[in-house]
Amino acid sequence: MEFGQYLGFIAFLTVLTIGFWLMMFLVSFVFYWLGGATIELIKEKRNNRETE
Repeated sequence: MEFGQYLGFIAFLTVLTIGFWLMMFLVSFVFYWLGGATIELIKEKRNNRETE
């Protein structure tokens, strides 16, 4: 393996790793957002039922 191939392989692994962790962060953020929105919707419906 030549030095240029080694640098290319390291760059590929770096981009792959950054992409993986960015995807994990975005997926967890979306789940957190959806979970919070669902909880707020349930609280709002429960509050509307109590006021009636």
